[in-house]
Amino acid sequence: MTIHKEGTASLIISILSTGIITFFIYYLFGSQSLYFSTPISLALVFFMAHFFRKPTRIATLNDNVIIAPADGKVVVIEETTDDEYFNARVKQVSIFMSPLNVHINWYPVSGDIQYYKYHKGLKMPAWEPKSSTENERSSVVIKTKGGKELLVKQIAGALARRIVAYSKDRKTAQQGQELGFIKFGSRVDILLPLDAKIMVNLGDKVIGNKTIIASFK
Repeated sequence: MTIHKEGTASLIISILSTGIITFFIYYLFGSQSLYFSTPISLALVFFMAHFFRKPTRIATLNDNVIIAPADGKVVVIEETTDDEYFNARVKQVSIFMSPLNVHINWYPVSGDIQYYKYHKGLKMPAWEPKSSTENERSSVVIKTKGGKELLVKQIAGALARRIVAYSKDRKTAQQGQELGFIKFGSRVDILLPLDAKIMVNLGDKVIGNKTIIASFK
């Protein structure tokens, strides 16, 4: 496991800042203060390294299934109306990522990228239903070889400060390839055709690039 490229700068800043703070605390209060400041500094650096970790995961490619685009907990499974791209009824599966989850996002299917758009928005908690349409988010639509289209939304949460989306520079997607990264608590929505068979249940914990979310009938 390594540190993701999106976390390199953040990790360096956290190491430098905690080092400087620890030095000044030592300078002001003496060596006894290190018993308190050092564990706190190390815990912060460890958290940053843990948050930006990049696990080694090799997806088993299958054109007939949709793989989880993120780690987290399934918080929504429902039929809804999409007004952004499909303008029709779709099935929605939403995955909530806590700060403890891996925050890399992966393409759930392979195909051609039909649509990409970044939306400015609010910073509501990612578990709020309205966050899907009102929060800062990035949307990408992928059309599979079989002609099926699905939309993946990266949605910022109350703590998220940056959505990194790689789709804006790509014309094709490969199942298991990195789609992007969301920095700190967030959510990913997958909008699927109504004939898709959902393979998870509410409350399930899923593993990005591993768990099968749904299949095409």
